[in-house]
Amino acid sequence: MTDLEQAAPQRRPGGRAARVRDAVHQAVVDIVAEHGVDKVGIPEVSRRAGVRDSSIYRRWGTREKLILDVLLAASERTLPVPDTGTLHGDLATFAAALINYLDAPLGHGLARALAFVTDSEDIIEARKLFWDSRYRAAEVMISRAVARGELPSDTDARIAIELLIAPIHFRNLLTREGSDAELADQLATYVVRALQPARGPSHA
Repeated sequence: MTDLEQAAPQRRPGGRAARVRDAVHQAVVDIVAEHGVDKVGIPEVSRRAGVRDSSIYRRWGTREKLILDVLLAASERTLPVPDTGTLHGDLATFAAALINYLDAPLGHGLARALAFVTDSEDIIEARKLFWDSRYRAAEVMISRAVARGELPSDTDARIAIELLIAPIHFRNLLTREGSDAELADQLATYVVRALQPARGPSHA
């Protein structure tokens, strides 16, 4: 049998459902890498994964929700939150990893899908889930900096992360300019500077 849903049970964490999810995710990743995100279709995913298309629709509902689910999983694997010991180091490392991710076919293609897919209630919810998850993970960098005394306790972690990643996504999706480790370091420097408490005028 080629259908993973009918495969013999294997001694593996997650069981049959996990095998189906892994196979479908890998099929999407392969299609994006080979042909771009626009070529991802449920029939081709079904063929490559060995999973009935009805099962894919039942679990993910739409092509767009499937792509966003893969995007979330891929970003969690490839964009771990660094712990360098300093806020600047964490932000620069995270920004550089994001640049590398978006430069790769998978990251660029799936990010485009996230940005340009037609909205529906399902897509709005999927997009919110994705960004909420990414912010929760990345906000650890800010909370650690507050604990170390690098930032004031009232620092808005979400705004801080947006200040870091927005220029990278802007270049990737809109201006199509190159980004590199030097840019990552510059952005980290500017963000750290922007988050410092304002100082009043000095008095002689």
